[in-house]
Amino acid sequence: MKKLILLSLIGLGIVSCTTQKNTRKMTELPKDWKYTTNIYEVNIRQYTKEGTFKAFAKEMPRLKAMGIKTLWLMPVTPIAQQNKKGSLGSPYAAADYTSVNPEFGTFEDFKDMVNEAHRLGFKIIIDWVANHTGWDHVWTQAHPEFYLKDPDGKFHIASGMDDIIELDYKNQEMRLEMIKAMKFWVQETDIDGFRCDLASWVEVDFWEQARPEVEKVKPLFWLGEFDELE
Repeated sequence: MKKLILLSLIGLGIVSCTTQKNTRKMTELPKDWKYTTNIYEVNIRQYTKEGTFKAFAKEMPRLKAMGIKTLWLMPVTPIAQQNKKGSLGSPYAAADYTSVNPEFGTFEDFKDMVNEAHRLGFKIIIDWVANHTGWDHVWTQAHPEFYLKDPDGKFHIASGMDDIIELDYKNQEMRLEMIKAMKFWVQETDIDGFRCDLASWVEVDFWEQARPEVEKVKPLFWLGEFDELE
C-alpha cells in the first residue's frame, strides 16, 4: 500500500501524517517538549507591515497568549539575486548560510528576537535548506566543487525550479561545511532546532552524520519535510 509522508521528526521515528493507522498511544511517548509541542510557522517577510525581526518580536506575546509553544521561522538567510523568482525572490534560494537577510534586520536583531522568544517561553526552530542554494550563493565562487554539474560543466538545476542549484553530497568537504554552518546558528543564536526543507532529497546518511555533530552543542528538535510515495 502506498503512503504519503509529509513531515517526520528526523531520527525520532515519529511520523506526523500517514495513511497507516498509528497504534501507539501518545501517553507512551516521552514527556520531553519535542514530543508534545505545537508549532506555528512564521514568514518574517509577510508577518508584519515592516517585515523585520524587531517588528515580529512585538507580536510574540499575542502568539504566547494563543498557546503557541514553538516558532518555526521560514528561511532567514539572504536571498540569491541571480535567476530569482519575481521581484523579491524565494527565501529557499539562499545566498549565504551564515548570515541573515538584511531586509529583516541585522544578525544582532535576530539574536535579540531569539532571546526574547526564549524569555517568553518559546522554542525557536529555523528552516534549513540543505539540498540546494541560489545561483549566487557564496559557495558558487569559493567552492564550485560543492555542486552537482551537468555534462556541460554547468551547475545542475534543481528539478522543476530554475532559481536553485543542487549540492553534491558525495563531496565530504561540502558535508562538513554544511554541518559547520548548522552548528553556527546553534552556537551563535541559541536556536532550538531545524525544520529541514526537502529532507528526503538529501541522502539519509548526511542527516545521520549531521545530527550527532550539531547536537554536541545542545539537544535539538529536528523536523524533516518528506514528500515520497513508497
